[in-house]
Amino acid sequence: MDTVTEGILHRRAPSMGDDPEKSSEKGTSEKIEINPVEVDYADEALRLVGTERAQSFSEEYNRKLRRKLDWHIMPLCAAVYFTQYLDKNSLNYASIMGLPITGQSYNLVSMAFYLGFLVWEFPTVYIAQKMRMAKYLGMNTVAWGAVLMLHSVGTSFGAFFALRFLLGMLESCNEQATRISWFYVMNGVTHIFGGFVSYGISFYSGNILAPYQIVYIVLGGLAIVVGISILIWLPDSPIHARMLTAEERIAALERVRDDQGGTENKTIKRDQVIEALLDIRTWLIVLTVMLTSVPNGGISNFSSIIIRNFGYTSRQALILGTPGGAMHACMVIFCGWYSDKKNERMMPIVFALLPAILGSALLIAFNGTDQKGVLLFGIYIATCFGSALSTIYAYNASNTSGHTKKNTINALTMVTFALGNIIGTEIFPPKDAPDYIPGKIAVMTLIVIQLGLSFIIRWINLRLNKQKRAKIAELKERYGWTEADVEKERERHAFLDLTDKQNPFFVYTA
Repeated sequence: MDTVTEGILHRRAPSMGDDPEKSSEKGTSEKIEINPVEVDYADEALRLVGTERAQSFSEEYNRKLRRKLDWHIMPLCAAVYFTQYLDKNSLNYASIMGLPITGQSYNLVSMAFYLGFLVWEFPTVYIAQKMRMAKYLGMNTVAWGAVLMLHSVGTSFGAFFALRFLLGMLESCNEQATRISWFYVMNGVTHIFGGFVSYGISFYSGNILAPYQIVYIVLGGLAIVVGISILIWLPDSPIHARMLTAEERIAALERVRDDQGGTENKTIKRDQVIEALLDIRTWLIVLTVMLTSVPNGGISNFSSIIIRNFGYTSRQALILGTPGGAMHACMVIFCGWYSDKKNERMMPIVFALLPAILGSALLIAFNGTDQKGVLLFGIYIATCFGSALSTIYAYNASNTSGHTKKNTINALTMVTFALGNIIGTEIFPPKDAPDYIPGKIAVMTLIVIQLGLSFIIRWINLRLNKQKRAKIAELKERYGWTEADVEKERERHAFLDLTDKQNPFFVYTA
């Protein structure tokens, strides 16, 4: 066993009192025990279910439990993502609905959100690990709804910059494939919902409020309602899920045991931070997030303006942006389905990038023509790259173990997301309007690079799995383990809060 694991576990040779026949029957020449001192630093779930599986549950029981959790938790999480994407996209709608901020000032206000996101990302990860996650998320959601509503009273550049900065800070708290994809499908749904809501509001002809102010009030109020719902109904983990019986909590944790990923640990471990920083896969993921986030920062803030520049009115641009949301939602669902169906992470990203490359190419090739249908199709499929980001988060969830390591990588991912979007808000500068050709070329180039990077990451994970299999074969030969012994050791490792490198039984998803 590797040296880090040996530091957490110690081995005991059979004593004189042990029955050698029973030892032989088990196929185990050596017993691996938990060091009692280290249990305090293990996963929180260890205190409830122990190191070995106490009871088994039928597949039918697990299926009903999964359905119960899905119906309770998934709508709440999806609602959080829904309001968050609406909040971020609100500036995009407001940009063609009378927003008093234009030109380079608009680019800077777009950037402010991600500056706030960047500044508060690491502090919010630290606070979240020390607090009850659902309660922290709920409080932030209520607060960001209030800040969004305050956008309706802002009229100056300074006011909008400050409010967007605060909004980014509050939304920095927000982070397997099919379920994660259902969260991120909300990005596409918000384009549809937000587009129709904004389109309807654009017909308002009163003098009390400008249309963009009504947008902020409506979307901010919706976020507050969602935040209150999170505070009331969303559990922090299976351990704290009030809607589950004691038996169902154990069953839920046993399912987590099978993933070797753990649930929660309040101790921040320096060695896991170091491992995350020295893991080459961490920086490859950071790079791929950057390559996705730069185009996202541009298109998410300028898509309405780009569509209007095809030759449409502002009102038409609002409604014509909605099919792009449907395209994005379909791609996210497909990528999530394929990811779990084939147990893949990188190939779904490839599938999302290919149409985005084609769409970018169409926007460049048909620029300045009267082929509005082709240009609209180009901007619609260009947004497919966004579903790659949801798959990256699914990749982090299924390819990283150790609570502190996972939080570190998630924080780096979100910091990179913020940095990429900050850069992205400047790839469509006013001087390049109305065609924005340099920005469109930049989008296509970055997506092509990401395509190649996806294959590299996939190859590395497959290679690591080969090494893991060789290590387990070595352990079986060294200690005379049977398959039953291997499974028992796998269960004993599940809630020790080991990293994916420390845990010899962890399997990477390519």
